[in-house]
Amino acid sequence: MTVYLVGAGPGDPGLMTCRGAELLRRADVVVHDRLGAAGLTGSAPATAELVDVGKRPGAPVDQADINRMLVDAGRSGRCVVRLKGGDPFVFGRGGEEAAALEEAGVPYEVVPGVSAAVAAPAYAGVPVTHRGVATGFTVVTGHMARDGSSGVAWEALAKAGHTLVILMGASERAAIAKRLIAGGWRHDSAVVVVCNGTSPRQKVMRTTLGQLGSCAVEPPATIVVGAVAALDFSWFQKRPLSGLRLVVTRAPKTAPRMSAALAELGAEVVTLPTIDIVDPDDKGVALRRACSELARYSWVVLSSVNGAERFLDAVGDLRRLSNVKLAAIGPTTASVLQGARLRPDLVPTEYVAESLVAAFPAAPPAGGRVLLARAAVARDALPDGLAAKGWRVEVVDAYRTVPAVPDPSAVQSAMAADVALFTSPSTVQHFCSVLPHTFGGLAACIGPVTAAEAALQGMEVVVEAPVHTAEGLIEAVASSAPLLRSRQGGGQATRRSGRTA
Repeated sequence: MTVYLVGAGPGDPGLMTCRGAELLRRADVVVHDRLGAAGLTGSAPATAELVDVGKRPGAPVDQADINRMLVDAGRSGRCVVRLKGGDPFVFGRGGEEAAALEEAGVPYEVVPGVSAAVAAPAYAGVPVTHRGVATGFTVVTGHMARDGSSGVAWEALAKAGHTLVILMGASERAAIAKRLIAGGWRHDSAVVVVCNGTSPRQKVMRTTLGQLGSCAVEPPATIVVGAVAALDFSWFQKRPLSGLRLVVTRAPKTAPRMSAALAELGAEVVTLPTIDIVDPDDKGVALRRACSELARYSWVVLSSVNGAERFLDAVGDLRRLSNVKLAAIGPTTASVLQGARLRPDLVPTEYVAESLVAAFPAAPPAGGRVLLARAAVARDALPDGLAAKGWRVEVVDAYRTVPAVPDPSAVQSAMAADVALFTSPSTVQHFCSVLPHTFGGLAACIGPVTAAEAALQGMEVVVEAPVHTAEGLIEAVASSAPLLRSRQGGGQATRRSGRTA
């Protein structure tokens, strides 16, 4: 097998190449850096061995040990992906790893990646070259050896007249600025510092060379010096949800789609599924029995996507539905039916149980039967309301929601979030049950029932989606971004009271 030295890009998972993503999806072993891991290792197979060799301040990892690990893994006959931040051959020590594999006779392939040297300035709105401003750029490391030397002729670089991009120079920025000025660069030369470039935590500071040393800079940082640093084509941080950390609490099957949509709008997303969807206690026996006797019913009512999906699975042969009418509580549930080429006969204008009851016809004089397939634990507004209209309602459990087992690191990240998004009362209840302390952020809810549960649990609800769908919630959060930014860190953080899961 081959060892693949893969550039993971500088932070944004979307900047990884198609070739790199393809290899990661079939890897048996992933040896990853600290910077190359976020948002990417989850694409590896569940059976893949993940090895963290990320170098951290105060906790270095010996490069010789990494080289030996790659050689041993390559000889094992497994598919080995060495996932490196940025590009393997741009200050990534990929050359040393390639040399070790070459010497050991282990086949390898280099998959280039997007370097922070060009990506971080681009995400900050700074082109490293620009007609009439800069005709070239130079990339150097700001890392100093233990004796204080860097091997970089800073004074000579000052005379080149090109844009200067400095990687790994945060801790030495004052000394670097001093030497550049000594080489002839002006004190007031424009400088842009990009911290955590291309990630949702990106911060951009604009300063001058003379003031660079006094700026508060935290690694990883990319420093751009030169006339182009005075340009500002900002786009990344102008996205609606930039600067906000949001928690998605949906079930594992549906959380990724919402997380991706929010990330596209600029949010830093913590995916913390608090519920999972499982079979009802009877393993679906009652639902299958009802679906085998659909001729007994006038209507089938579906109050959720999960209920609709499990109902269709239980029906099997759609010809059984030829004489029954279908009602869906909202467009998302209706879309499940439409995916099976079924057109619901009733979708209310507001996507709550009370609206469905109001839109539902009265039972005929001879009476009629309704099959309601729903979650094992749900409000009684729907069956009670239909019964009040003369219908005989048979409720069957299509599924259960149970607490999910959250990742401890995701729980810690969620505690520091600005807003948690909730799509059902059960997501609220289970979210509160898994947190070690009271959540101090704000709540955004899909509708009034979920909002009432969040308020009961002691949270401050600042967003209630007027359209009670996941898409409606995302849109409501995006339109409320100015309010959310003004309230960052401003949740009630009061002790929860009332029900818990």
